[in-house]
Amino acid sequence: MSKILVTGAAGFIGFHLTNRLLARGDQVVGLDNLNDYYEVSLKQARLAQLDGQPGFRFVQMSLEDRAGMEKLFVAERFDKVVNLAAQAGVRYSLENPHAYVDSNLVGFMNILEGCRHNDVQHLVFASSSSVYGANTRMPFSIHHNVDHPVSLYAATKKANELMAHTYSHLYRLPTTGLRFFTVYGPWGRPDMALFLFTKAILEDRPIDVFNYGKMRRDFTYIDDIVEGVVRVTDNTATPNPDWSSDTPDPGTSAAPYRNYNIGNNSPVELMHLIETLEQALGKKAQKNLLPIQPGDVPATYADVEDLVQDVGFKPATPIDEGVERFVEWYRGYYKI
Repeated sequence: MSKILVTGAAGFIGFHLTNRLLARGDQVVGLDNLNDYYEVSLKQARLAQLDGQPGFRFVQMSLEDRAGMEKLFVAERFDKVVNLAAQAGVRYSLENPHAYVDSNLVGFMNILEGCRHNDVQHLVFASSSSVYGANTRMPFSIHHNVDHPVSLYAATKKANELMAHTYSHLYRLPTTGLRFFTVYGPWGRPDMALFLFTKAILEDRPIDVFNYGKMRRDFTYIDDIVEGVVRVTDNTATPNPDWSSDTPDPGTSAAPYRNYNIGNNSPVELMHLIETLEQALGKKAQKNLLPIQPGDVPATYADVEDLVQDVGFKPATPIDEGVERFVEWYRGYYKI
């Protein structure tokens, strides 16, 4: 049993992860600022599912609250930290860039300092498939260079990886970055395509289909994401003894630092996702075909070989099964 800080605990992944950790007997301090990036009522409903569970305590705080974060780390003495709190969303980063600097850079700095000064055994943090940016070599591998982000959101996630590596190098703090690929499922984020499409179709409104539908995404079901996060959290990052500055490997290091992709390793055409959703809803979508949006990438595809090799897990939930579960939850939650 460990004492674990999960930031972003009222968020989509944070909620599911917290549930899983509590079920196996860990103590979890869940932190979230409950901001209004999307409907706060959904975050509160997730928290209501966690409240009262043995071993859970909720703290409402922003990562960028430096004094508050320092006090929290000193008081709680966490064994491990899973940092999922962040300002999310590629498109919103075009509208409100400062929110990304505050949460994803300043806030992450406070996480690193808290871990460094309070003997945290392992920091696991959310990165993103967005870091692959202008890369077109598929599937995306953690061993590829990722120096060409195409959104500020992606740039902040790449910066998190660099910041974490610095702390692993300087202070031997074990850190692991997780590049999530298009996570979906029950209790999902309302700004994500599947949620938006479901809502619009049920309300007889057209759906916005970007890049004229010529998008491919490695949709990854939430249970697979959580399984990957739990296994990685239990597998403390260690130095790669074969790492060399002559042939530097971006995915590992001579420091106790790792990156992993967590994706389904099976890209789905956007039009196929829409067809699958139509079948689950029993209703056809009206499509509004539009050009690709700034900051978006046309395709994502995860190479998960390192995840399989190091923690013995490969996401495998089929898209039709995952979409059906999401629709079932959506109808129940919104009483449709």
